Amino acid sequence: MPLCPRVWREPPPPAAKSSQRDEPKPEEASEDQDSPLQLLESPSSSSSSSSPPPPSTGRKASWRSSCGAEAAGFHQSQTAASRSSMEPQLLCCEADRPAIRRAYRDSNLLTDRVLHALLRAEERYLPAANYFKCVQREIAPYMRRIVATWMLEVCEEQKCEEDVFPLAMNYMDRFLSVEPTKKNHLQLLGAACMFLASKLKETIPLTAEKLCIYTDNSVTPSQLLQMELLVLSKLKWDLASLTPLDFIDHFLAQLAVRRENRPILRKHAQTFVALCATDVKFIASPPSMVAAGSMVAAVEGLQMKMVGDAMMSQKLTEQLAGTIRSDPDCLRACQEQIESLLETSLRQAQQHALPMETKNRSEGQDLSTTPTDVRDVNI
Repeated sequence: MPLCPRVWREPPPPAAKSSQRDEPKPEEASEDQDSPLQLLESPSSSSSSSSPPPPSTGRKASWRSSCGAEAAGFHQSQTAASRSSMEPQLLCCEADRPAIRRAYRDSNLLTDRVLHALLRAEERYLPAANYFKCVQREIAPYMRRIVATWMLEVCEEQKCEEDVFPLAMNYMDRFLSVEPTKKNHLQLLGAACMFLASKLKETIPLTAEKLCIYTDNSVTPSQLLQMELLVLSKLKWDLASLTPLDFIDHFLAQLAVRRENRPILRKHAQTFVALCATDVKFIASPPSMVAAGSMVAAVEGLQMKMVGDAMMSQKLTEQLAGTIRSDPDCLRACQEQIESLLETSLRQAQQHALPMETKNRSEGQDLSTTPTDVRDVNI
């Protein structure tokens, strides 16, 4: 009789009851202790996870419910703390520039020796008066005025120092005096000049990314940095240019003006200096001439009276002309050009505001207007 071969058979799996009795339930393990991931979930998921557990019996059910309530309270407190800690950070990011602490004005810097040194050095940083005809082929004076107005608006919106805009215009005029430039690169040149002037004069300078945003992203930060190096090479790294603002305090120290009137007089003179920087007529004018003409125009516009003696315009003009070693007639002509430029700017501003006013009135908005005077210049 032949023998049957033995076949190996696997033993049957253990019963379900024994597996449930030996291993703990996963539901009980998740209910007994909250995992760290549950505490980092979003508020929407935490509200669902913090719901009361399914009902159970005995002491274990009460312990589970108390642990769930504590976990939910801890999660809510952590969420509120994180939100409260983020709020002041957002406010700090959206705040204006921090206040800059300035040193007291040193009277030793307003002596005649310093003024004479400035007068000797100002001729060194003057641009060529005829670079539109001799150097540039594509750039016209009106293009420079458009870019200069844009630069002034950027400096005003960013609350830059008063020296930044006149210094940037000096860099641009000196660069255009020696390097032919395409008209589609003029805004890039203006941004690079503002970039350099802000680095030289400000504690917190403008960033390349912010300037590119003001150009409507027509230039990239890499192009701005390349233009910056080109400007530095053409100017031979000599950036300590003199502007009319360097002479304002010297002229204020010589005038017998009341102390309470000096801040507003300085502010109006600075406004005239910025206005002159946007016009091509003052490219060849020395900074001291522009500063003296702006000072006389500010005094006459504000109708100020000097202490002790009501100085007439002629006497004031002669005094400042002697200070800058110039002819009084030249200074008087400069003053008249500044006043004419101011009238033209105010007229253009009023003409630009008329269409907006008509549009607002047609929409039902009643706007009150007052006559514009020299004393009402928006500084």
